[in-house]
Amino acid sequence: MTERGFGHSATRLEILPVEGLPEFRPGDDLTGAISAAAPWLRSGDVVVVTSKIVSKTEGMLVRVPEDPEERDAARRQLVRDETVRVIASIGRTDITENKIGVVQAASGVDASNVAGNEVALLPADPDSSAEALRNGLRERLGVEVAVVITDTMGRAWRVGQTDAAIGSSGLSVLHSYAGAIDGQGNELAVTEVAVADELAAAADLVKGKLGGTPVAVIRGLRLPDDGSRARDLVRPIEEDLFRLGTNEAIAQGRREAVLVRRSVREFSTRPVDPAAIRTAIGAALTAPAPHHTRPVRFGWLRGEPQRRKLLEAMRAAWQADLAADGFTDEQISARLRRGDILFEAPEVVIPFLVPEGAHTYPDARRNACENTMFTVAAGAAVQGLLVALAAEDLGSCWIGSTIFAADVVRETLGLGQQWQPLGAVAIGHPADGPADPRPPRELDEGLIEW
Repeated sequence: MTERGFGHSATRLEILPVEGLPEFRPGDDLTGAISAAAPWLRSGDVVVVTSKIVSKTEGMLVRVPEDPEERDAARRQLVRDETVRVIASIGRTDITENKIGVVQAASGVDASNVAGNEVALLPADPDSSAEALRNGLRERLGVEVAVVITDTMGRAWRVGQTDAAIGSSGLSVLHSYAGAIDGQGNELAVTEVAVADELAAAADLVKGKLGGTPVAVIRGLRLPDDGSRARDLVRPIEEDLFRLGTNEAIAQGRREAVLVRRSVREFSTRPVDPAAIRTAIGAALTAPAPHHTRPVRFGWLRGEPQRRKLLEAMRAAWQADLAADGFTDEQISARLRRGDILFEAPEVVIPFLVPEGAHTYPDARRNACENTMFTVAAGAAVQGLLVALAAEDLGSCWIGSTIFAADVVRETLGLGQQWQPLGAVAIGHPADGPADPRPPRELDEGLIEW
């Protein structure tokens, strides 16, 4: 590739602001506005557009309350809705992979440069938006330009933010120097330039964040169009070297999880990754058990109708028991409310002890010991689940309700008499965010040394 700016020849670049653009609103003609403000566009120019005005014209504005606290809560919910995967969290900041595959803070959800009762989402398909704008400018002005749509984001191991390409059309987003020879005669092996990102950052020197200039034109750098798009700049996770650091952090987090674990009784609406629950259950099933048996089962109530059927049947049985014990209606209502967490939690898992393989002895004492061994093993598995969930950044709360309605549980779920429910575990993301680490409790009466 020997086009100006790459390969052997140098070039002089110009970065030109497109001034006089209006405040855009949903449904406005972005192509028409740019055509009117920049009739001087030439073929070969690169038009760099801030994603915010694309979002506005495409109707990606969400109305939210004007109250600052309510607006912030609504914005954070939108971040969760736009998130495919949380990469890292620190304080109130989430680094996420969003629906268009970009890894950045808060999934690109932004409350700047919009009205006080609005929040902006990223364009649904920025590459398609860039192509549409490019085609529109060709029709209006008869010029063949490239288009780059940008958003602001941070970078690993670097302080500060810069603009990067999230959508593009009409240029090679990457330029590889592999096989080229440098000035000292060395062959370049892996050097690859993210051209679209460099254009985005350069244009932002003219656009800025407060100057009201959302569009700039870069002139003097003619680039071929190889059909690539900004989505091609997203590195696949299996090739991401920073993922190794994440795995180390997860390992450290698991070591510390036993200190962090606490009972969580209020959960956010953020969905729980099913893989995290499967990982936690897999860890819990490593708990020791008598005679090399596997006496613990975890029942995951994934279907809402099945969960509600079981919980309502348990509630009715518990209510009847409390009434038979002489509790007042007010006292019964207060106790029943404690079980509401199982209705409200995003996920519910029921541990069971199934003592298959237990030995039978001729005397009652040894049989009682056998039962105790299996009960302890099941308790170890339950505690293992709670700790493993904490290691996956999930909150949980163990509730003993199923123990008091064992027959109801077995009948509702179609289980045999051997299945002994050991309570229920409510699971979800804590409503008040991740727990701060806490030290072990004071030993006082909990430890006796002889």
